[in-house]
Amino acid sequence: MNQDIKALFDREEIRNLRTLYAHYLDSNNIAALDQVFSSDAVVEVTVGKMEGLAAIQAGLNDAFTQFDRDRRGSYPFLHAITNHWIRLTGPDTATGRCYLIDFETASKADPNPLLLLGLYADEYRRIDGQWRITATRLEVVWPPATAPTTS
Repeated sequence: MNQDIKALFDREEIRNLRTLYAHYLDSNNIAALDQVFSSDAVVEVTVGKMEGLAAIQAGLNDAFTQFDRDRRGSYPFLHAITNHWIRLTGPDTATGRCYLIDFETASKADPNPLLLLGLYADEYRRIDGQWRITATRLEVVWPPATAPTTS
């Protein structure tokens, strides 16, 4: 296969991982995250740092439960992923970044549905013929981090 065409296919498969992550998390299909992350993946998001697939699934399940204040069982938030760019760094490795617009749909006192704006910084690896996220770090751009208070 032509290398340019292969690179396009690889980028599309990688881009699909981040989209699947949003769909699986938002719909409470946490078990399916094994189709997105490697078994040894490291995830750093607002709820903490998780290492390994079991810890990622447990941590994101806890986050889902925390935000599912209406007990609907799905979509207490919507992760809109955009502006995804991917750089292939080797035949089976890549890095990428994308924007996150995170909406909160569960009832709350503040009517603003915007939870946060951020950027995902990802590392990818092809494992047994399938692309997986091996590391991701969410950089929150808004709201700004509050300065620590002094006592």
